[in-house]
Amino acid sequence: MGLIAIWQVIVLTCYSMYQIMDELTIQSSLSQPVWAGLIAGLVMGDIKTGLIIGGSLQLTVLGVGTFGGASKIDANSGTVMATAFAIGAGMKPEVAVAALGVPVASLMIQTDIVARFANTFFQHRVDKMIDQENYKGIERNYLYGVLPWTLSRGIPVFLALAFGGPFVRTAVSYMNENLAWLSNGLATAGALLPAVGFAILLRYLPVKKHFPYLILGFIITALFSTVYGNIGILGTTVAGIDTKFTTKFASLPMLAIALIGFAFALLEYKRSTEKSAVVAVEKSSESEDSEEQDGEIHGDEI
Repeated sequence: MGLIAIWQVIVLTCYSMYQIMDELTIQSSLSQPVWAGLIAGLVMGDIKTGLIIGGSLQLTVLGVGTFGGASKIDANSGTVMATAFAIGAGMKPEVAVAALGVPVASLMIQTDIVARFANTFFQHRVDKMIDQENYKGIERNYLYGVLPWTLSRGIPVFLALAFGGPFVRTAVSYMNENLAWLSNGLATAGALLPAVGFAILLRYLPVKKHFPYLILGFIITALFSTVYGNIGILGTTVAGIDTKFTTKFASLPMLAIALIGFAFALLEYKRSTEKSAVVAVEKSSESEDSEEQDGEIHGDEI
């Protein structure tokens, strides 16, 4: 099992620098953990592991957001490092999520704060140049703000990937051989983290208002899982009896469940927009009636 190659370190560092600017400005969704897992897995040569780690961290931070410019855990950088070390050092994806992904994502809060403070320097320069009407200087200093943000991700990721490989490899070997109980515990914790993400998300969503949809979604998923699971077992059994039976049964189509959820969401959206339109028409008619009454000429005013 070789160490992480220098070209992989450079590519992943460049991506980690890009993803924060994508999150702040471009917003192409390439800064999401699932994309970070896909890209890191592609670079490291194991897309499946990258998607498992990226998907796990994506679910973990589903309900995490920033309010008023507050810093949040950087699950993207955590995904990059967890994927790189999981593939490079032979670590289980669940262990990598719990042992590397979440801790690294939490530590990156500090570099996020450093980037925000560093940007105030350029902000004050922009204020000064506004008074001087130096428009070229305003543009330059606005672009200079890219440097603190990109370096806040690029430097830690580069240092960790370039110099942390031997340490991670030694730690993984020791955990697998001498601390199997710790490795199993971290794997269990990593598997539970997506459930924590769902719990945080449900805490902020208007669940009480749309509780029927939550019930329907749960029941539909459970029914589909049971039906497709039994069909798969039946197909496997028949294939074992008759060698000519070559039909393959697909697993549960998550796209179908997603489309059902989208249909319910669309129905709710149309219902709410129609209700808003009715309310707007009623208010408009009330306003017109009020204007007509205000403009009415009474007999004693002639």
